[in-house]
Amino acid sequence: MISRRFFTTSALPLLAAGLKPPPAPAETPFTAFLASVRAEAVGGGIAPSTVDRAFAGLRPNPKVLELDSRPPELIQTWERYRAIRVSDQRVSAGRQAMQANGGVLTEIDRRYRVDPAVIVAIWGLESNYGGYTGGFAVIEALATLAADGRHDGLFRSELISALRILDHGDIMPAGMTGSYAGAMGQPQFMPSSYLNYAVDFDGSGRRDIWNNCNDVLASIANYLAKSGWRPGEPWGQLVRAPSGFSVDRDKHNDRRPLAAWSRLGFTRADGTPFLRTDVLVAVVTPDGVGGEAYMTCANFDVIRRYNQSDLYALSVGVLANRISSRSIEF
Repeated sequence: MISRRFFTTSALPLLAAGLKPPPAPAETPFTAFLASVRAEAVGGGIAPSTVDRAFAGLRPNPKVLELDSRPPELIQTWERYRAIRVSDQRVSAGRQAMQANGGVLTEIDRRYRVDPAVIVAIWGLESNYGGYTGGFAVIEALATLAADGRHDGLFRSELISALRILDHGDIMPAGMTGSYAGAMGQPQFMPSSYLNYAVDFDGSGRRDIWNNCNDVLASIANYLAKSGWRPGEPWGQLVRAPSGFSVDRDKHNDRRPLAAWSRLGFTRADGTPFLRTDVLVAVVTPDGVGGEAYMTCANFDVIRRYNQSDLYALSVGVLANRISSRSIEF
């Protein structure tokens, strides 16, 4: 409906000149979608001004849809995956990051009791220690994916979560950047993960995972701690498997004491017996029969809650071990 104010300030001068007023902008599926999200967000307690500021001038981003529509990459071998993600350069940069942030990592370890090397390894894999966090506007990316109806409402929910973050004042819309799929900042948190796990470690009043390394590292630690991290326990280690060994589909649930695996012919990677026999472990063979084998503990599954890929979780563990120059643990 055209308001009386619009009619008196805009229409009358046109009518006096013998011209017709311009038609109201036509509603598009995207603007209708934004209107429905606005209603949901405001109904859920988010300030209307927050939504209006976030949605001002918003348009779908075709690049986001293109990237989301690309077929998945061919499955990489563990050997290739590890070579890319656990490179000497990343190990060296991780050691420098550990040293540069030693004080805050000590305090984070005291508070959250999560292995600092694992925290730094995740930081390195997610954003190259903050060097690359993605250049997409998160609100635009999430709105594009959600309006397109992709992934069963996941992105609509994440869009609402992103609006809650803006409403809290942790970041302005222009600073809320991330991947094309909405993963944000240096730890690449989705908005819902941010709401659940991001922390204001240094008491600045804002949970800044984009620019504040203290908040970044503490937020990763909090994520792992709340996901069940077991202090003082390893994530796993490389082992030597008996010839022809294969893993069943439920490999992550097949946890046995090391003594049981020893009886099957498993040893440490150097061929010597395990130092302990009571640790409950599962076996992961990322490249199948004949490839490397790893004994994984409960903390490996915690890393997988950050990213469900076995290759990702293994690369976090291996990178953490190399950063910290850690030796065999069992």
